Amino acid sequence: MSITGLRGRPLVRTAYAQDMALLDSPAKRKSTLLIVLGSFLLPFMLTDDLLLILTLGMISAVGAIGLNLVTGYAGQVSLGHAFFIGVGAYTAAIIGGDPEGPVVGYGLPIYLWLPAAGIVAALAGLVVGPIAVRLRGLYLAIVTLGLVFLGDHIFREARSLTGGPGVGRRGPDLTAFGIDFSTTNTVLGVELAREQLQFMLALVFLVIFAILGRNIARSGVGRAFSAVRDRDVAASVIGVDLTKYKIMAFAMSSFFAGVTGALYYAVIGFFEPAAFGLTLSITYLAMVLIGGVATISGSIMGAIFVTALGRISGGIAGIIPGISQNAGSGGFISVFQLESILYGLLIVVFLIFEPRGLFGIWNRIRLYWKGFPFSY
Repeated sequence: MSITGLRGRPLVRTAYAQDMALLDSPAKRKSTLLIVLGSFLLPFMLTDDLLLILTLGMISAVGAIGLNLVTGYAGQVSLGHAFFIGVGAYTAAIIGGDPEGPVVGYGLPIYLWLPAAGIVAALAGLVVGPIAVRLRGLYLAIVTLGLVFLGDHIFREARSLTGGPGVGRRGPDLTAFGIDFSTTNTVLGVELAREQLQFMLALVFLVIFAILGRNIARSGVGRAFSAVRDRDVAASVIGVDLTKYKIMAFAMSSFFAGVTGALYYAVIGFFEPAAFGLTLSITYLAMVLIGGVATISGSIMGAIFVTALGRISGGIAGIIPGISQNAGSGGFISVFQLESILYGLLIVVFLIFEPRGLFGIWNRIRLYWKGFPFSY
């Protein structure tokens, strides 16, 4: 097409590379830049409790992206995400933990314990991957569910590494680039509180892993994942190596989960084996379902929304009478029970009425205003 033919039509794509670009339109490039820049201003605008929720939500989003790679893009239903998160958390705690503590710790820096957490979790995913080649659907979900119970037993019994139930252990020291993120510090002449520092660290890691996840999804590997998900027999006929790509999906997902476990519990500061039960796996599955299956943006939306659900439940409890802040305080239900009710209700509502999740809602709003006033 000639240059004259393109005049006044900046969105016309004349090459496959344009269609596969990371940000394939001027609007996406501008909006993404504004969102990232605006996010770095949030620590100076929000209270510490809100910053902590957003920090944990962004870290959880990394794990949700990983689960979306294996479940949303590759179609391999996994209920064992909590196991890989636990592997990453304990690997980081052992490598970066206090050498003088009651459990094993080597006190190494974040440059070692963070990648090690992802690599060890990915190796665990490589062990599960071959099983996925022989199983699918409900059978695969049950096998991955078994990983959670296996991990629960290992985490409880390996007391010298995990501290065991009721005791637990501290997370790794969160120090990077000469900055201690667990206390107030001065950075570039600006004094920043712990919550502000941790928010910025989580934001940087989210941007890195979101770009990584997006590049995987739009690459040849991502297209192979989609082919396996949509029709694995047909994919095999046209030359897609099912064994290779199913194992890759589990390994990549486990790597993301391991990094999430390491960062999340470094921020929390303390954890025990009970944290990595079935509830955690269901929580991450809910993040994917509520945010949007097979979308990176949806994973981020769902993770932040589900993480903030406790705060939302507390706000509702302050408005509606009969909801107590604690169990057994005399109310009709507690705020924790309300959170569980909202949690289950949202999963059902999104599955029935909005299968594409929060990303689907946002996409409809975007398309409506893009076509305004001819939005019909």
